[in-house]
Amino acid sequence: MLTRLSIRNIVLIEALDLDFGSGLGVLTGETGAGKSILLDALGLVLGNRADSGLVRGGEEQASVTASFEFSQLPAGVRAVLAEAEVDVEPGEPLLIKRRLKADGGSKAFVNDQPVSAALLRELAPFLVELHGQHDDRGLVNPRGHRQLLDRYARADVAGVEAAWKAWRSAADALDERRAAIAQAAADRDLLLAHLAELTALAPEEGEEAELASARADMQKGERLSGDLAELQHLWAGSDSALAALRGAARRLDRIAAEHPLLSEALDALDRAVIEAGEAEDKITRAVEALAHDPAALDRIETRLFDLRALARKHACQVDDLPAKMRAMREQLDAIEGGEAALAGLEAAARAAGETYRALAAEVSALRRAGAERLDAAVAAELAPLKLDAARFRTSVTVLPEDRWGPSGSDGVEFLISTNPGADFAPLGKIASGGELSRFILALKVALAEEGGAATVIFDEIDRGVGGAVASAIGERLARLAAGGQLLAVTHSPQVAARGNRHYVIAKSSEGTVTRTSVHLLDHAGRQEEIARMLSGAEVTPEARAQADRLLETL
Repeated sequence: MLTRLSIRNIVLIEALDLDFGSGLGVLTGETGAGKSILLDALGLVLGNRADSGLVRGGEEQASVTASFEFSQLPAGVRAVLAEAEVDVEPGEPLLIKRRLKADGGSKAFVNDQPVSAALLRELAPFLVELHGQHDDRGLVNPRGHRQLLDRYARADVAGVEAAWKAWRSAADALDERRAAIAQAAADRDLLLAHLAELTALAPEEGEEAELASARADMQKGERLSGDLAELQHLWAGSDSALAALRGAARRLDRIAAEHPLLSEALDALDRAVIEAGEAEDKITRAVEALAHDPAALDRIETRLFDLRALARKHACQVDDLPAKMRAMREQLDAIEGGEAALAGLEAAARAAGETYRALAAEVSALRRAGAERLDAAVAAELAPLKLDAARFRTSVTVLPEDRWGPSGSDGVEFLISTNPGADFAPLGKIASGGELSRFILALKVALAEEGGAATVIFDEIDRGVGGAVASAIGERLARLAAGGQLLAVTHSPQVAARGNRHYVIAKSSEGTVTRTSVHLLDHAGRQEEIARMLSGAEVTPEARAQADRLLETL
């Protein structure tokens, strides 16, 4: 709930610190005292537009700080703060501050962490629910009516939401397969032609590098053929250098024992023969590797040309051609076997849709039953609030299928008719602000156990009524405030007398300086303020006595 509101330099408020408690808090004061300024200040911390006109004259900036305390932070608040990466420790108050400069700039903070005004607007529905003249939020906004009815009717839409996601997933998978088959079928002839071309060429991964290497070797062999032939001649035949080395080794072997140097010479010559033999072997292998075969070279170059031309055609590398070929086969397989797979996906989507429809129908039945109970509960509240001729109806309609969603297939809206014979119309289209506020009060009473914002504020809900109607309004406000927090700006003594806390808003002037102040009244102060509300400018003993009776009775 809202526990503290601190205001600095907002219009006529120079400095104000207000502490609030649970139950019903009432704010009273003469017309023009500044009640609207208080609500405007609270609106700043709820993300309302920062109007520089709110800054007190002569001041450079203004600020409003609101403190909210909870036994456990509402789930909606936690979700908004988590999304914005704003940390709030468990058990720590939620401190919202808004600074407003005279030049129009503004800054917002949550627990001293900078945030945007948009984030404050996201938090606002979980913190404060404000109902005033021609208010277009809260219960008036039809976007929240379905959720309110679901809570009232105990309609759990979690199953419907899960079924909706499963249906959408199955339908998306079916649409994707249909699109893939349609595209593949449209390209069938082209696929067949491309696949035949690739199959005929039969490319292999790594083939381009192997062919390019072989071609390079053949081209080198053509260039080196003369030198290689001469080398082979030097190493081949009886008059070759290697043959001479071997002959010398044989002769030296016969006389090597005659002298140590001859033996060493023989060893050296043997090594030379071995090295020369290895050289001969390598030259022979090089000749074979670099063999120049014009026909083979032509075949290699033709193959390389064909592979590279096909790779350019398919805008890929030569090594990617085998993968292209496999992908084309898969596409053709999808066309040929697609009907069976499509039938399975159609069956899955159909089953998911039937599950969703069944669960949505169950929730719809709960909603319609709950709507009847809610209509009766609201109707019971209308007469005491001087809305005898009015009628309330919760409209539950089946939406077109393209508007179904995770909450089901129903549209829900609260409708009213204020005069006999008049058509039902949306709650927000009532001309009279007083009627609207009383309708909202009747709804709030009927929905009292269904929760809502942490703090509820009614702004002049009793405008234009008095006597028994004002007393009925006060009784219902007190009932709503039990176990929670409700603030009411009121001109009615019957409503004011119901408050657990009573604040009076007053305006004073010193020379050319005008200030608005707010004070928490004690019992004597309450008696005097209620007496003023009863009698007007001059408080009479009779008014004080009547104020005593109101306070004692209520």
